[in-house]
Amino acid sequence: MNAICVSRLLFVPLLVSAGFVSAPAIQAQSGADSTKVLVIDREFTKPGRDGAAHEATEAGFIRAVQANKGNIHYIALTSLSGPNRALFMSGYSSLAAVEAERKAMPAAAQAAMDKAMVSDGEGLSATDESVWLRRDDLSTNVSGPPVGMRMLEISEFVVKPGHTHEFEELAKMYTAAAKNIPEFHWTCFQMAYGRAEGPTYLVFTALKSGADADAEFGAGKKFAEAVGEDGMKKIAELEAASVASEDTNLFVVSPKMSLPTDDMIKAEPTFWKPKASAAAAAKKTTAATAKVGGTAGQ
Repeated sequence: MNAICVSRLLFVPLLVSAGFVSAPAIQAQSGADSTKVLVIDREFTKPGRDGAAHEATEAGFIRAVQANKGNIHYIALTSLSGPNRALFMSGYSSLAAVEAERKAMPAAAQAAMDKAMVSDGEGLSATDESVWLRRDDLSTNVSGPPVGMRMLEISEFVVKPGHTHEFEELAKMYTAAAKNIPEFHWTCFQMAYGRAEGPTYLVFTALKSGADADAEFGAGKKFAEAVGEDGMKKIAELEAASVASEDTNLFVVSPKMSLPTDDMIKAEPTFWKPKASAAAAAKKTTAATAKVGGTAGQ
């Protein structure tokens, strides 16, 4: 995993945007103050083991957590571009909160999760985990994933050693120019722990549909006008001086492989728990019908 910094048009010439990951053993919290630290787990699936096959093994992990009162939550995403992989994202208020969650894990829950991981691992070719710190000064939105988020663009920027200053100057130019462009919104994180070839940043852009991605591309002209000719020249110079590599991919939220918080489920019950919501609606309808029938018979 590498860097987070700007939206899909962080570098207009590159048309980049960001996305992210999560971890099956980490708690996802809601609210800006609770997402200062992001833990990301990536699971790369073997050929033919993504989709329903991966959902089935992840379901075993979720059952293990819920049956043994494991208090962890995360959002899962699956790749629409790049290698087949699933990302699991968990947010925390601090590194101390990450440690506290893991210490509080019931022994029975940990044992059940370890067992579920063995089954899940049979369909994986590789896994990794990384820890990221949110950079508010390089972001335009720090309120967290919005209700209705269905896709996530993730851009990773690896910076040339010794050129962090130029990269952050570049990112701040984008942030300043994007203030009056509603199509541009992103959250930037910098890697704190993980394997990287240099300073790394991630840029996450939350999308409610593919139409949002179309709108971002269409807003490129607005950005160029806001920056001006001299500004675009400066951006090109800073990019060449500081960016070692850049990668952008698109992910879709997977409710079947996620462990959302109660607040998230309450906000979108039919998305996170469609079967449960349908059953509740059917039960309500049956009760109402019975009540009407009982009244008619009196």
